[in-house]
Amino acid sequence: MKNSGVLWAGRLEEKPEAEAFAFQASINVDRRMAEDDIRGSRAHAAMLGKQGIIPAEIAAALDNELGRIAEELKAGKIFIDDNAEDIHSFIEGVLTERLGDAGRMVHAGRSRNDQVALDLRLYLKRVVPELQGEIAAAISALLDKAEKHIDSVMPGYTHLQRAQPVTLAHHLCAWAAGLQRDHRRFTDALARLSEECPLGSGALAGTGLPLDREETARALGFAKPSLNSMDSVADRDFALEISSACAITQTHLSRFCEDMVIWASEEFKFIDLAESYSTGSSIMPQKKNPDFAELIRGKAGRTTGNLVTLLTLLKGLPYAYDKDLQEDKESLFDSLDTVRASMRIFGGMIGSAVFNTERMEAACIGGFLEATDAAEYLVRRGLPFRKAHEAAALIVRDCINAGQKTIAERPLPELKKRSELFENDLYEMLSPAACVKARNLPGGPAPEEVRRQIKVLREKIAGN
Repeated sequence: MKNSGVLWAGRLEEKPEAEAFAFQASINVDRRMAEDDIRGSRAHAAMLGKQGIIPAEIAAALDNELGRIAEELKAGKIFIDDNAEDIHSFIEGVLTERLGDAGRMVHAGRSRNDQVALDLRLYLKRVVPELQGEIAAAISALLDKAEKHIDSVMPGYTHLQRAQPVTLAHHLCAWAAGLQRDHRRFTDALARLSEECPLGSGALAGTGLPLDREETARALGFAKPSLNSMDSVADRDFALEISSACAITQTHLSRFCEDMVIWASEEFKFIDLAESYSTGSSIMPQKKNPDFAELIRGKAGRTTGNLVTLLTLLKGLPYAYDKDLQEDKESLFDSLDTVRASMRIFGGMIGSAVFNTERMEAACIGGFLEATDAAEYLVRRGLPFRKAHEAAALIVRDCINAGQKTIAERPLPELKKRSELFENDLYEMLSPAACVKARNLPGGPAPEEVRRQIKVLREKIAGN
């Protein structure tokens, strides 16, 4: 197979046979960076013209034609060639077809090594904010639902055992707080990604041509040129950070969906997921399965695997650039796509879900969720916490032996056998609603405190 249409033509007379060429090509993965490749090339061409490296009229022609190519790709007037080696080869090939030797001038002082390092950064700077928009929408859906359930009491769990009363709003705010950290994590990663522009690093050692790296950095929205050209083309820390943020975000969604799957079970019946976010069974006519929540939960393994793939890819590479780095994009793109799709489905599920608040409140009875409040009652009367804890534990044991479901069912004389500090005012503090109301410290489930949490979360998302 003769060597034609590839950027490395010249040194090798033959290029790999079709199957081998396809194996090393990346067009099917990096085609989504066409817009970013064109943007980088336009900035590079403009700088080449200003620096007198190429004639000003050639730089203008390159810019005009690159702009036309971008518009035609967007309008579907031209299509990316699946047989091209990569998106860089395709764009430069179209330029050369249209402008002849002028098209070949665009690559002066540039390597595909710094070109792809730039394109990937530009792509992430463009799409990660879109993903953050999906996260913000999911947070809003959670907070909208929380505002409707400020007073909806439910059990809070540790070890999946009933622990203390909380509210549904408090639980939903817990999920929203996790997603807010995810939103911020992407913001932090983008800030670091935008610091240094790799363009001008060449293959690894820069170029002897008088490039103005500061100019292209400014034009492309970076703070400055990269410090070290070798590190610039070898660095994929930014990809690791974004991949890690994706894996953490999807892990959060997985945990939330685990709750939803449990809550949707007949045993709990806390939540009724909309039919549009459920499926049936191919054999059991009665089934309504939370398949969408289960799929989101399952896809956490995918994003975790993608992060491990990228870490494993990088761990043994010598500096600077190696062809292995071509494999950095597929797993990263998959994680971005996975999290974005999952976030949209999750937000829709939450927005359309109906919660069985009567069932939730009823579940607060029978597990002695008020035992900690009984112990804290004694603490407020001067008893050391460990002794108060022991007294409350013994009362729970007494209740179980007597077949009583709550401490409130225990007569005061029986309670006094465990501590003389108990008085009648204890009983008004033992209802689930009273237990929730008492926990009004910052972060707690008390209604007014949860309203504050909702306000703070909305402000954080609005400010990001």
